Amino acid sequence: MRCLICSPAAASLIPPRSPLIVASFSSDEIKAFGQNTPMGRAGQPNEVAPAYLYPASDDASFVTGQVIHVNGGEIIGG
Repeated sequence: MRCLICSPAAASLIPPRSPLIVASFSSDEIKAFGQNTPMGRAGQPNEVAPAYLYPASDDASFVTGQVIHVNGGEIIGG
């Protein structure tokens, strides 16, 4: 039996640039969004989604007890 846990807490600190961000931010906020991350930009949904899909895939059948940090290089809680 495998247990898969995805924590949205880290992603909420540095959310990817999504249609919701574009719809709810001003143009100046959108330009600045994500620039304070080590990568210097917001992540894209297509960069985040595979990290959630991988643990459920056959490719991860021998992977246990790991944390995948998809946060643009930001150290959270460390």
